[in-house]
Amino acid sequence: MSEEAPANTATAEKKLPKDLAAENGMVNVQIDGTWIQVPKGTRMIEAAKMAQKEVPHYCYHPKLSSPGNCRMCLVQMGMPPRLAPGQDPEYNDEGYQEIGWMPRPVIACANTVAENMGIRTTGDLVEKTREGVMEFLLINHPLDCPICDQAGECKLQEFSVEHGRGESRFQETKIKKPKNVDIGQNIRLDDERCIMCSRCIRFMDEVAEDPVLGFSQRGTHTSVTVHPGHRLDNNYSLNTADICPVGALTSNDFRFQMRVWFLKETKSIDTNCGTGANTVIWTRGNEIFRVTPRENNDVNSSWMPDSHRLAFHSLQTDDRLTQPLVKEDGNHIDVTWTEAVNKAAELLKSGNVAVIASGKQSNEELFLTQKIASAIKSDLLTIVPRKGEPDGKLISEDRNPNSTGANLIFQADDAASKLETIKNEVRSGNVRTLLVLHENLLDEAGFTTSDLEKLENLIILHTHANPTAALASVVIPAAGFAEKRATYVNVTGRLQRANQAVIAPGETRDDWESLGTILAKIDPTFTIPSSLDGVLKLLSTEIPAFKDQTFGSIGDLGVPITETGITIPLVEREKEKIKSGQIVG
Repeated sequence: MSEEAPANTATAEKKLPKDLAAENGMVNVQIDGTWIQVPKGTRMIEAAKMAQKEVPHYCYHPKLSSPGNCRMCLVQMGMPPRLAPGQDPEYNDEGYQEIGWMPRPVIACANTVAENMGIRTTGDLVEKTREGVMEFLLINHPLDCPICDQAGECKLQEFSVEHGRGESRFQETKIKKPKNVDIGQNIRLDDERCIMCSRCIRFMDEVAEDPVLGFSQRGTHTSVTVHPGHRLDNNYSLNTADICPVGALTSNDFRFQMRVWFLKETKSIDTNCGTGANTVIWTRGNEIFRVTPRENNDVNSSWMPDSHRLAFHSLQTDDRLTQPLVKEDGNHIDVTWTEAVNKAAELLKSGNVAVIASGKQSNEELFLTQKIASAIKSDLLTIVPRKGEPDGKLISEDRNPNSTGANLIFQADDAASKLETIKNEVRSGNVRTLLVLHENLLDEAGFTTSDLEKLENLIILHTHANPTAALASVVIPAAGFAEKRATYVNVTGRLQRANQAVIAPGETRDDWESLGTILAKIDPTFTIPSSLDGVLKLLSTEIPAFKDQTFGSIGDLGVPITETGITIPLVEREKEKIKSGQIVG
């Protein structure tokens, strides 16, 4: 009888999650006693962030290169001890090698993690070194926190409380440096507050591509300054004030205007061009004090142009339209909002009507505008094209914030294609009534006063008094970008939402309410939604690209809803830098 082969009892040892790290491009790292897995090549400071451990820092910024010059991000690093020749590694019960801790700290911003590495963000060594770094940073720093414009946002102030000594051992006279220096149109420099983090220098060199800043002198006399014969007049200069961790660089526009802890923050988007940079609108009461960029790596990274952020001042000028008007006997008289929209609806029923909408309007407003044109059976519907020179960074050639949305809603390749046709029809007398929304035709669309005087009826909805409104039969005040909730589609096809930060002045109502009421007067079968959400719901059921979209589904960062083939140059360059490891991003 032949002997049976023994059963094969050997089984492959099951791999633990820690053993699969390398296969997934990850490494095992112990941070403050807890093991986590992070992508290979991750910087220590980012690994600590993943473990929800704060590492204080000044010079490090994820969108910029890491010079490692402030030394505030020092941590203690450990690795398995070096093995003797022929010695096998030993593992503890968790399957990791024991860590041998280095006796001196390392900077977390420029060093990357490795397999079985240990990082301590706390402990006696780390805390003593941070105290020392903070003490050096404060040696010549002025004690002017009560009057510093950065108070409330100052990282030096915050970290000095958390990591400072609580008292100074420095007895000598502080070194004085230039103060209140005019270095650019929008920026003021207080050099005595500078801690030489070099963020502003690197931003101007790497992002703005205008390297006009640098350090001069040496040692304790080192100062940041503009190069001889140059000024910080770049259109992205105010971003340096955003990223300055202290009060060295401040905005001329916002300087000494308001303490930040009194301000309310509203997430929104910029409407000065088709890029749609994400923003935060800072308000108190019913007044806007500043607009700053909000991070969105698919739209504007962490930056925005000065010209766009300062454009909010246009909402707070004396020429704002705040009262509905109707022209009688050649003069405008004040009327109620109800009287104005009723009059507008009556005039639109007269026939021979054209509608000039705007790429500045939101999707909801354009949707109602399109339905008005349909209700009056007019195919003369257009927007006004608004083109400019792109800057190769964030300013788009398309200066309208919602041309893409207009194309989708009007179901046209070019929503502005009928402008010349309407202009010719007005001049020939075939168009007798013209509805104009958010456009000044005499300045921006090529119309002349004699063209508009041929009309029997001119109805305008606009934010500001202007020459076109002066000729109008009915004037309805419109809400500005910060005075309403709305959605827009940027040049890349991303649907984004704007939020209301302040209340529109006077008798102004939301544009969707004015347009919806006019539409209901023209078409009795149309029921006005009770809210803007209802308008978006109608839009999402009728326009395929917006299917199932709500204000909630859009979120703070927006969602792509169509392909345009257009990219944002600054964002694309940043992606390349991330890929090459120059920045974290």
